[in-house]
Amino acid sequence: MKTATFSAIAFSVTVLGLANIAQAQEAQKLFLDGDIVRGNTAMGATGPICVLNSQFKRGENVVFRVRVRTPTGQFLNDKGLKGIVVELSDGRKLQGRYGGHPPRTPTDFFWTAAWMIPEGFPTGTLGYKVTATDMQGNTQTWEPMREYRSWVVVIPGTVEYVKQPAQ
Repeated sequence: MKTATFSAIAFSVTVLGLANIAQAQEAQKLFLDGDIVRGNTAMGATGPICVLNSQFKRGENVVFRVRVRTPTGQFLNDKGLKGIVVELSDGRKLQGRYGGHPPRTPTDFFWTAAWMIPEGFPTGTLGYKVTATDMQGNTQTWEPMREYRSWVVVIPGTVEYVKQPAQ
């Protein structure tokens, strides 16, 4: 009798455990990856553009580049995704847009959200997270590692803009 009771309890725990695993696997419908680079502006650039970077001076253009995939690996463009939002730890929200990069002769397509660091913005690290929303209203949020060197770092200094050659 004790064996039957133990088996029934073990079976119940196993079934409930599998149900939780199945729910967890079904919960994530979107997968995000991305990086941070220095962006170009109408005034020019402050250094090499579209190069991985996490340290920026006030007045520089921080660009968050993001790709969103389905569980099968399919990339989602602006026809399959309502959009992305990058939220900075100070509460500022940046709307993403989908497009080809570089703009004149695209070699890749992805989502971007840009933030020009305001004059007088405090130096230090600034965390962020990215939330993607699909056409059915499903959302998925991604955050970088909780390691301050993975975040945007605003460093002291003055930027100088240099006109970049057309791409």
